[in-house]
Amino acid sequence: MSAPSFSSFPPSFSSFPDPDAGPSRAGSPPDTKGDGRKSHPKVKEHKDKESSKSKRHEREKVSSHRHKSKPERQPDHSWDLEYDERIKEGEDSRRKRGDPSQPSRASSPPLYFTDKKGDALNVTYGGLHTGSIPKYHVVARGRQILGLPRGWTVVHWSGKGVEVGAGTRRKMPSLTDSRSRKLLQSAPTRRLLASDQKYKYDEVEGFLRIRSGKARSEDETYRSITRRSVNPDSDSSGSSESEREDDLTSDDEADATPLTALQIKLKELEQQISADPSNVHTWLSLLWYSLSNVPITSKNANRARTDIAVSVLARALSAHPKNRNSTPLRLKYIKAGEEVWHESKLRSEWENALQEVNDVDVWIAWFDWRLRKGERGIEGMMQDASRVLNSLQHDEVGQLRVIWRVAVALRDAGYVERAAAVFQAQAELTFEVPQSMYGLPLEHQLDALEEFWESEAPRLGEPGAQGWASWIASGRPDCAPANSRSRAPSVDSGDTDPYRRWSAEELRSDKDNFLPSRSVDDVDDPYATILFSDIRPLLCNLTSQKTKHAFRLIWISFLGLHIPGFAASLSPRPSGSMDDRWAYDAFANEHKLNAILPRDNKRHLITADSFAGVLVGRERAYSSEFGPVKNWGYDIIDPLDSLLDSNGRGKGAFWDQQDVAGVDSELIRRVFKACRLGGVDGKDAEWDALALAFEAAQSIKSALKLSKSYLSMAKDSLAHWANHARLERLRGRPAAARTVYSNVLIAAMPANARRPALHCLWWDWAQMEWLAGDTDATLQVILKSVDMQGSGGIVVLRCKRALEDKIKSIKDPQLWKEKQALICLRALADLLTSGPLAALTVFDEYLLGLEAPSPGSHAHESLNIASLVMLYHYGYTLRNPMAPGLLRDRVHSVVDHYPGNTFGIRLLLEVEKGQSVWGRVRSLLSEETHKGKDKDMARRLMEIWISLGWEKGKWEEEKERIRNALGFAVESDRTRGSAILWRIAIEFEFRNEDWQRARNLVFRAIGECPLVKELYLLAFGPLRRAFSPQELNGFAETMAERGIRMRKGLDEVLEGWVAPAREMRGRGDDYGDEEIEHRADELRRLMPYH
Repeated sequence: MSAPSFSSFPPSFSSFPDPDAGPSRAGSPPDTKGDGRKSHPKVKEHKDKESSKSKRHEREKVSSHRHKSKPERQPDHSWDLEYDERIKEGEDSRRKRGDPSQPSRASSPPLYFTDKKGDALNVTYGGLHTGSIPKYHVVARGRQILGLPRGWTVVHWSGKGVEVGAGTRRKMPSLTDSRSRKLLQSAPTRRLLASDQKYKYDEVEGFLRIRSGKARSEDETYRSITRRSVNPDSDSSGSSESEREDDLTSDDEADATPLTALQIKLKELEQQISADPSNVHTWLSLLWYSLSNVPITSKNANRARTDIAVSVLARALSAHPKNRNSTPLRLKYIKAGEEVWHESKLRSEWENALQEVNDVDVWIAWFDWRLRKGERGIEGMMQDASRVLNSLQHDEVGQLRVIWRVAVALRDAGYVERAAAVFQAQAELTFEVPQSMYGLPLEHQLDALEEFWESEAPRLGEPGAQGWASWIASGRPDCAPANSRSRAPSVDSGDTDPYRRWSAEELRSDKDNFLPSRSVDDVDDPYATILFSDIRPLLCNLTSQKTKHAFRLIWISFLGLHIPGFAASLSPRPSGSMDDRWAYDAFANEHKLNAILPRDNKRHLITADSFAGVLVGRERAYSSEFGPVKNWGYDIIDPLDSLLDSNGRGKGAFWDQQDVAGVDSELIRRVFKACRLGGVDGKDAEWDALALAFEAAQSIKSALKLSKSYLSMAKDSLAHWANHARLERLRGRPAAARTVYSNVLIAAMPANARRPALHCLWWDWAQMEWLAGDTDATLQVILKSVDMQGSGGIVVLRCKRALEDKIKSIKDPQLWKEKQALICLRALADLLTSGPLAALTVFDEYLLGLEAPSPGSHAHESLNIASLVMLYHYGYTLRNPMAPGLLRDRVHSVVDHYPGNTFGIRLLLEVEKGQSVWGRVRSLLSEETHKGKDKDMARRLMEIWISLGWEKGKWEEEKERIRNALGFAVESDRTRGSAILWRIAIEFEFRNEDWQRARNLVFRAIGECPLVKELYLLAFGPLRRAFSPQELNGFAETMAERGIRMRKGLDEVLEGWVAPAREMRGRGDDYGDEEIEHRADELRRLMPYH
């Protein structure tokens, strides 16, 4: 019987050669007994069920076979093996020569395979041994793979396989990768729980008894499942049952998963709500903590946060009838519902809120919502503004807020002349009412004002303006209308792109042509000339001194002068005011943007030098910590007050050259002159101080000249004399300031005993002498403030007692500035005699005492800042020895209470400068808000400047942090609709030259702020390369549909211009239908296995 063919048997591991057997050889005769045992599956199954002893014997047998180093030698067959090798070589040679007599073996598999490559899994049973593998070298050291393009190589070998990538280096993960960002943003999965016990071992009589070994349990090793035998006659059966239940309950509590800090806080808030469901603050805290678990930038965060907010706020509104009248709850509820509700339901909710709450903040929020919708353009906006003004007729401050908001919206949409005309007409109606018109109804006054307006006589704010009252007094003369503005010649920038030229021309025209034109002006723009009927619905009657002063502050704020804290002071709830989203438009001009995002900080500075082979770090370069962002409580810092040193050099001024750059100085000077009320003290003194601060930011000499003109009209005003003395100090002339103080305070002391600003003048004099380093002169000034003289400890004690009596005598909350000046004099006396700790004790006494101002008030914030300024001067200006932690702890406490106060943040940067630990500064930049309060605009802008502008050369290191911060800001409900933040975010990506991100931000910004012209023009100007002509033409059509003003049509500019061929093709992601179909067919053709 012939042997069977090898092709009839499947290949098996027995066909591979033994790695240690040498050349190929014939196999030894099989052991039939062993094969017989392996060929019966029933016997194998029987063996699997044997006892543990037979199983252990089998494992030892397998282990001995696996670790056997060499097989048994068989010398009897050596000649046969050599003979077989010679036969095999002869067959191979004849096959290579193509001998036809050699039979073909294509149909039969080979007897064995020779694999000389090492086996990574050589410890596996039956694997190759590394000792028998000959030396070899892989191609290109194992980097090349057959079938891959040459650009793709093996960049990393691992036990699981190889990693292939482009290039020769392995790409390591970084913080900017999506996986890294997802890992950093993920919630913690493990918790570190503190032990309930203080020590591991119990203390016995003052000693810790440490056990030498593990205690053995005396119970049985098995778990008892039988019930204990209880004597039925015993009375303790009931108690035993209760003990067992208590044990089970305690075991369940011990085995339960401990609650997280967030869950504990939510549980506490729910308990507080159950006790008092009308507490709005508790409901807002519950909302904030519920949303804190869903990051704003996470996937689908908007919808998730919206659902959570709607659910919590719906509970809050239905929990108590008073909650429906809460303005914060209603606004947050409607804001959250904008994302999920239908348009009809949203309108219904707004109407219900307007009728039920009827609050000025609700009306302004509704007006903002109408602006975001942008449905009916400018005409619809004017109708909505008229409705709001009619509803707020008894709230003059609320009407001013609406007028300010409408003026900003008009300017954003390109109607700058109409916005300026609103302020001009309102100023005429407020400050220039003729005597014959006093007491008449508003409609009669408006009819008379229309006659003056149509006469085209010079109006307030324009050169040569005398006012409405003067025009009436002179007999209503027919004034030849002056040419208020001339046509500005177009500037040829040399740019051949018509889109960029059109954008630059539009921006320049909106800036230069601010005031309305006259009928005689050579202007072909119909929107340049403003009729009285265009602005009449926005005018209102202002009767109180407070609202008149607020109006003129709004006017100069609209012209570009930022007044810290003023916008929030107009709201009945200053801490919750959101007017800064549109009122801080001064930070969106070019000069402020260059200060917040400094261009020179983009380059990376060298941080180390090499000296004799040793790297030595360079000193860090900082800009002034008093940067461009200024915000604090309104009127807590005087406009002419700054951190002066002994030589009169000051920093941290109210306004500096950077603040007044880019504004129309002549127009602002005319406004300051036209809006004076003519008083001696009070609001006019504050108005004149602002005018002097504006002049001092440009020239101290011109400010002193203006101050002398004010003093000539108000010689008895102590506030005006205080302003003049401060200007002398800013000029570096302390002797002249000392003369002012001595003449005003000492020469006429009996007459000035009860004059306003008296104590403030004494404090200014004492502070000047102290900063000059003259301690004795400072003490003498403090003594003179209470009409004392002399020296010695007894006199100083009497002076302190007299100051305390004066402080207690001031009961009027409106005189908190006078009271603060006396407190500062008292603290300075302790500082000079006892030290800084005694001075802080004085401040704490009046900050925490029974008669202390309420936390959050302007008086409380101002007194805290005064304590910081005194410590700063003592330790940093005068260089006195002081513990660094004294000021640092105080600064951190103030910043925690007033996170939007940039003055405190500046001092924090000063005390942290040069320290090795930056955790405190980094905590300011984190997204963790303080006590559930969202960050306002000033805090956002300050954080951007700290990261990019304070320390030089940090742009590349901090740009990802700022990108994330801006991403949070534009998505936050607090600052989401701010065109100012959108402008800064786009400018940031533009300076990073990240065109795709900037392009995406433009689309998002236009969606959030549809009536802001400048956001559209960014696509035509700086970001021109990121948009195709088709997209820009679409933007122009959208602007026309929404009623945004274009001084010159884009079609006129594009007439005769042919776009380059490369732009006609458009962007890579902007194809026509035919192009998309062609590319799809091409991709299908190139698909493998198709």
